[in-house]
Amino acid sequence: MSALRRAKTWEISESEGSDAETINRDARSQTVTVSTALTEDQSSDQGCEPLPSSATNSESSQAPAALSPPRPAGRGTPSPARKRRTKEEIEADRQAARERKEARERQRAARAREKEERRQEQQKRREAAENLRSLRPESCLKRLTVCVDPALLQQDGSDILLGTLAAFEWRFSIESQQLPRSITWTRDLLQQGEDGKSSAEEEQVLLVLDLTDFMDIVVSVKKMLDSEGEEAGLGSFLSALLECLNRDAKKVVTLLVTDTEPDYRTNAGGVYLLDETLQSKLGMEALDIEEVLVYLQLYKNISLVFLDGWQEVTNHVCAVTKALSKRPFKLLTERAELPFCVDGSWASGSRVERDGSGLFQVWNKQIQQLNRVSPAVATAVTVAYPSPQLLLQAYQSLGSEEERKGLLAGLLVKSGGKERRIGPEISARVYRCLTAQNPQLVLD
Repeated sequence: MSALRRAKTWEISESEGSDAETINRDARSQTVTVSTALTEDQSSDQGCEPLPSSATNSESSQAPAALSPPRPAGRGTPSPARKRRTKEEIEADRQAARERKEARERQRAARAREKEERRQEQQKRREAAENLRSLRPESCLKRLTVCVDPALLQQDGSDILLGTLAAFEWRFSIESQQLPRSITWTRDLLQQGEDGKSSAEEEQVLLVLDLTDFMDIVVSVKKMLDSEGEEAGLGSFLSALLECLNRDAKKVVTLLVTDTEPDYRTNAGGVYLLDETLQSKLGMEALDIEEVLVYLQLYKNISLVFLDGWQEVTNHVCAVTKALSKRPFKLLTERAELPFCVDGSWASGSRVERDGSGLFQVWNKQIQQLNRVSPAVATAVTVAYPSPQLLLQAYQSLGSEEERKGLLAGLLVKSGGKERRIGPEISARVYRCLTAQNPQLVLD
């Protein structure tokens, strides 16, 4: 009776151990229970005391190990033997690794090159923008220096010029000039030139003279013209002036004659003439004086301006200074290869893109610039010959002059639902426009 009670107790304790025990574990538990019960019965029949529970538990813990199947010595499934690579395979892998490395280096070099090109392009754009800003009149005005000859400071009223320049905060210097009593301009260069100079002298020269000095120049020029161009024995001012022009033919000299009474007047062409009083002082006729002025202007590029006092001289100097400050920007805008192709729709201009689109419209506009050539006539010409080069080749293929002049006469012009021909007159004018060597030729 005691053995059965103990067997039930052992069964309950084993079932409470874990709910996740498998069927084999239950079977082993039942085997242990039966063996324990038999042992206790034998011990009770022999009159011995039952074994303690600890010994029973140790025996029961050893029983499942004895009943479980043997495990393999290693952990998990043994890996198959690794196959040794041949030298060819190893070399192929190394070659592939080198190729991948070279490809990565090429990509890295290409990215670095593209980055450098972008940096250089950005640097060029910044330099172009900075150069454009430096060419604006307000920037050029800061780099101009008005150079005044010290001899002019001895005249009354010359302080007006210096005061005005100082009020405008323009740079000026007082230094000796090649021509006495002259005013010149120098411009600071953005970059130092090859000859080591950081400034350049402008071509404009103002020579301030009084009436007596001007009459001396007129008399000297008249003597030189009468002596058929001999420059010996000329007055001091004219000798220095001609010497300066001989050294630099690009100089543009303007004579500013001051201290004049209302003895001068201007005609419709804007040329200053002397009245009878001044003619009597010089002892020359009006025609002789005009001859002198024409010689100075056409042969020596010397202009003449009569001013009343130093205030007008100052105004003239300021006007020339502002004009010189605007000159670089105007020269930049006039550098276009086709200056008549302006942006926008001003003067019916046509824009030419970098890929060449728009040249056909420019060719059409050029034909329309001729007198009495309508857009329909120009379209007929440009459709037959899409470029000036094609038209010139067509002219060269003809044998006689008459055939070239009448090449375009038979082209049909469609306008207003009617058709007509260009005619020989317009055809001859287009031919003369494209082939004439004389720039003064009248096309009509």
